Amino acid sequence: MTSLATLEDDAAALRRALANELARKDVLHDSGWRTAVETVPRHRFVPGFYLPAAERDGQGLTVWEPVTPALDYGRWLSAAYSDTTLVTQFDGEEPDWDHPTVRHGGTPTSSSTLPSLVARTWFDADVVDGHTVLEVGTGTGYSTALACERLGSSHVTSVDVDARRLEAAAGALYDCGYTPTLAVADGLYGYWPEAWFDRVVATCSVRTVPQPLLRQVRPGGKVLLPLSGWLYGYARVLLTVEADGSAEGPLLPGTISFMSARAHAAPAFGNPSDWAAGLPERPRTAHHPPDRITAATEDAFHLRFLAQCAVPCVQMTDVGGVVHLVDVVSGSAATLTPRDGRWEVREAGSVKLWARIEQLLDAFDEAGRPGPEMFRLRVSGGEQTLWHPDLRELPLVPADG
Repeated sequence: MTSLATLEDDAAALRRALANELARKDVLHDSGWRTAVETVPRHRFVPGFYLPAAERDGQGLTVWEPVTPALDYGRWLSAAYSDTTLVTQFDGEEPDWDHPTVRHGGTPTSSSTLPSLVARTWFDADVVDGHTVLEVGTGTGYSTALACERLGSSHVTSVDVDARRLEAAAGALYDCGYTPTLAVADGLYGYWPEAWFDRVVATCSVRTVPQPLLRQVRPGGKVLLPLSGWLYGYARVLLTVEADGSAEGPLLPGTISFMSARAHAAPAFGNPSDWAAGLPERPRTAHHPPDRITAATEDAFHLRFLAQCAVPCVQMTDVGGVVHLVDVVSGSAATLTPRDGRWEVREAGSVKLWARIEQLLDAFDEAGRPGPEMFRLRVSGGEQTLWHPDLRELPLVPADG
């Protein structure tokens, strides 16, 4: 059994190493955030978590191995201070860390985000001394603790929709001496009792900007939001809020991914072959291959987000090399099938899904393939539009489709 003194000594050394690693990655631009990383004991916020095994199981599912100090002290502590996202919950079910079991597949619904992204998020939100902040998505509480260490607990409010997650986070925070305002609440509606905030920072992604968040920010304050959708294209936007409640700001560079707010998660769409059965037999040749938005590159990652704005209710899946596009709102569908070095498209419904994406790709190429930082998001009244001087405006749709 490892003694408490040994644990704290080991953890302190690993925190210093983590801070050095994040400094090398150029995400600790502020000495206050470096001090926070060197001070906050991340291991107290992750008494157990899952790491993926090296190989998948016989059905192709990811094998998730539980990691706790009782199972493997060294692996647990080193992972806690690695720049890695640690999955702490699947499918909304709280694990029994006293008797954890291996999982096969499942959808992660809570995690401790990799520290470099946490530090980068607080820095990109332009948080400085004296600011009051609202964090949407407490999760394990590690990010909350960093904010408390940097700003003081009285300046931090954090909400989470999952009562069990918040209870665990609250226990870890209070044990470490941090006393922020915590509440079980749907972060899409903010937290009026503590408004007005200088900054709002979301640690979950949303399809559209929640208007209540803008109304809880002081004029000139800022809101940092990860944006995503049902194509799993991601971006981040930093909005500056005006006195009339409107807001505008740029997309931020770089590639990220956050778990979706649960109310904004994609719906089930059924069997892809059922959708394909209603498509015309005669295909056309695709002007653009699907890997323009599916490849594991930064360009494709960015393009998938833009394509998602063009067809905001579309979902995509690959079955045996055939790419299926499904829109559960309009009832439209499309398939892309590889054939002799080209792609054949079949599509039907009120929206020609791949044709609309191709129009976006054509315009994107003609505009010189602008990066995320060349786009701005405008929110005014009931309208939310992504804007670039050489492209048509792309509206973000309401979260209910």
